[in-house]
Amino acid sequence: MKVAQADILIVPGYQNSGPGHWQSRWQQKLSTARRVEQDAWSKPVREDWTARFAECVNAAERPIVVIAHSLGVATAVQALSECDKPIAGAFLVAPPDVANPAIRPRHLMTFGPYPRDPLPFPSIVVGSRNDPFGSFEHAGDIANAWGSMFIDAGEAGHINAESGHGPWPEGTMVFAHFLARLQA
Repeated sequence: MKVAQADILIVPGYQNSGPGHWQSRWQQKLSTARRVEQDAWSKPVREDWTARFAECVNAAERPIVVIAHSLGVATAVQALSECDKPIAGAFLVAPPDVANPAIRPRHLMTFGPYPRDPLPFPSIVVGSRNDPFGSFEHAGDIANAWGSMFIDAGEAGHINAESGHGPWPEGTMVFAHFLARLQA
């Protein structure tokens, strides 16, 4: 599949993705990408976030490809039952352990636990060995449950601008190969 053949949904996590974040940079470069905008980026409410995601999926006119980061991963996966249209594929980066009582802020736990059924579309989960919001083992376990390809990002922190992943060219290459393998 080519970018022009897909509706690409950028799904940021808690507090949104700022201008230096790789998601924002990708959105500027991918002609058919649009952000799933939330009303309350700093006070996420699961029902509101999943409803907005499903609204964007259901409004799509082309095959849907999801690019989610952090709490955006939880949002997308928790919203699948609310979506009327199928998703062609998902690129899921740095899934937080939303079932871990040590996660801060605590209200992020309302997005967990993750469903463990295989996802009904091709997917990649990218995990970091030193992500402060979810262990590498958790990311690998959830990728396995979902039937996702798992990519080890090494010691990459939360794979965001703060951990030095502004442009994130390695992620761009992995996403490009993933997109090319999807059926239009």
